[in-house]
Amino acid sequence: MSKSIEVQDLNVYYSDFLAVEGVSIDIEPRSVTAFIGPSGCGKSTFLRTLNRMHEVIPGGHVKGRVLIDGDDLYGPGVDPVLVRRHVGMVFQRPNPFPTMSIRENVLAGARLNNKRLSKGDADSLVEKSLQGANLWNEVKDRLDKPGGGLSGGQQQRLCIARAIAVSPDVLLMDEPCSALDPISTFAIEELISELKNEYTIVIVTHNMQQASRVSDKTAFFNIAGTGKPGKLIEYNDTATIFTAPTVQATEDYVSGRFG
Repeated sequence: MSKSIEVQDLNVYYSDFLAVEGVSIDIEPRSVTAFIGPSGCGKSTFLRTLNRMHEVIPGGHVKGRVLIDGDDLYGPGVDPVLVRRHVGMVFQRPNPFPTMSIRENVLAGARLNNKRLSKGDADSLVEKSLQGANLWNEVKDRLDKPGGGLSGGQQQRLCIARAIAVSPDVLLMDEPCSALDPISTFAIEELISELKNEYTIVIVTHNMQQASRVSDKTAFFNIAGTGKPGKLIEYNDTATIFTAPTVQATEDYVSGRFG
């Protein structure tokens, strides 16, 4: 179940510090949206507001609205844990539970959500999730071996399998390939293209080529200087952002003149 995201005038704070200012953006279901921009411009911070992960940092809060299919993530009484069940996240560094088996890694989220699974249901969920992450054929004979024993690229796909095992609506990826070699990166990019048939995907990337390869739309974030808030400068179809942006700063960034 892929869902639309509508962000209305979002300001992100850490205590009194305004980290990201005035972002409004509509993200379509079953699409890949890339966030690009120089380091420190708030793209990862903004990404984390889409499943309330920024709140794990003390003082993290927002003003504004984030609607997923019309439901406000920040409405009164909304449980952030429930939000994260619907909006999965894959981090920059692969973070499987190293001592847990590959199988238990996949099931970790489902078990956390108090799902009592029969062995048959657990087996089919493990297979389906690993198939979905294009990892099944590589690991099906060693599901009981530790997740930490996989290569970096396999670990990242295991994390994707873990994220999709709970059937989220949205998948957030914070620079999912930055720690990986080119072959693993290609595997993850292929996977993103397949996953968008079922999920709404938002990815932060420093890699321009990656943004142009995998995303349907691209959002360029920038910052006026240290201590200033990050802002969304331009948002459009990826082809337009890379070939005919309307803002000079976007053009300077995508052509490599700064950042």
